[in-house]
Amino acid sequence: MHRRAGPQEPYPAVSRGVSYGGGQTEPGCLLNNVANTRVTDRFLQDIRFQRLAKWANLLFFLFAPLLAAFYQSQMDDLASWKPSLVWNFVGSVFAACTFNFGPHAITVPHLEFGNLSWGWCAITALGWFDPDLGGHLILWDLKLVIRFPPGATILIPSAIVRHSNVPIRPHEKCFSFTQYTAGGLFRWIRNGFQTDEAFEKTATKKQKRERAEEVKTRWEKGVAMYSTVDSLRA
Repeated sequence: MHRRAGPQEPYPAVSRGVSYGGGQTEPGCLLNNVANTRVTDRFLQDIRFQRLAKWANLLFFLFAPLLAAFYQSQMDDLASWKPSLVWNFVGSVFAACTFNFGPHAITVPHLEFGNLSWGWCAITALGWFDPDLGGHLILWDLKLVIRFPPGATILIPSAIVRHSNVPIRPHEKCFSFTQYTAGGLFRWIRNGFQTDEAFEKTATKKQKRERAEEVKTRWEKGVAMYSTVDSLRA
């Protein structure tokens, strides 16, 4: 869930799409009440949000083509396994999204532990505020403060880089639209479309040994999906 707020000013957020975790027995569509579903259905069908989703997807393939292709293949496998899944946006590799309604969608420093550890999420700033005076995105571990005006989109590895944003002035409004894929979906696929527990019960000794060895180098395989400036220029 991409929602973090200081205790002094919480804000509503609604998530839509495909996820796995939080008590789910298998991957499925996130559930909401009737009112929230009706409102966010309008957003999902709005050409402006569809364009934002397409833009974020394009940026993902442009700056991290190997990682984006991995997302694409994994989500294709998931869709083939369960054709009844309903996806937010046609052609997007992100399985879910969150609409942060604000009016002051200001976050405290946090990590998105539920996402793939080396995965990227897309964050789009929305609203009416002066980006020179507030709304900046802070990437704490990188010691970066980034001007982040309304309409801007950025992709970050949100599970490993702590991030937050700077407050805006009282009369201004700040919303955000985030897109991401739960790490649980990748684990489900990796386990042969079953839980960790089910895999452990059914796996052979050889499969368990191979899994133990794979775990040791899994982070290296994740990092290898990142692109360098030189590789993007080639």
